[in-house]
Amino acid sequence: MSRDQAARISASGTTVDVGEATTRYLLYGLLPSWFVPGLADWVMHRRTRIEDTAGIKESVIHSLMMAEIGIPIAATLRYRVNPALLAVQLGGAAVHEATALWDVRTAVHSGREVKPIEQHIHSFLESLPFGALASLMCLHSDQVRSLLRGGRGDPDAWRLVPRRPQLSRGYLAGITAAIGACVLLPYAEELLRCGRAAKTSKKEVETSCASHS
Repeated sequence: MSRDQAARISASGTTVDVGEATTRYLLYGLLPSWFVPGLADWVMHRRTRIEDTAGIKESVIHSLMMAEIGIPIAATLRYRVNPALLAVQLGGAAVHEATALWDVRTAVHSGREVKPIEQHIHSFLESLPFGALASLMCLHSDQVRSLLRGGRGDPDAWRLVPRRPQLSRGYLAGITAAIGACVLLPYAEELLRCGRAAKTSKKEVETSCASHS
């Protein structure tokens, strides 16, 4: 925003609710945009034929990472921000980062080519959780201070408290549908594909052994 724009807003008496703007950005900007690199990553796994390299092991790791980030997201949509929720979010982000390193190591050691474009996709998938968490912590700096104090003086600090008011049913239904279409279905297909490939490979080995016995 330029100085002239700021001056005009100030002169008109218009105020910008930073908290409301940031919340809308998180709900309608950052969270939906998360699905794009997730879907792109699935496409890269398919192009590099994950089922013939790292196989079901790497696919299970992908499912694990989705759970590690999905649980904090679901909790954030359902509960208000307090030390307990921040602890869940921070823990999920840390574990997700460690699992991401395990994921890449598994892919490389299996011989699956992790192309530069896939590495850039990973950078988005790793940085978006921290960006969302940083924005949320700025919005609720009082709860961050409470977390650092161990929740002293707040009887609800270490329990998950439902939002008041709750997010609209329409928004939750839309996000749930997007998660199903862009995350759950593609990665379930990947897991099934890897499972079928593993069974086929096992049968081929058994047939080969039987023919040589």
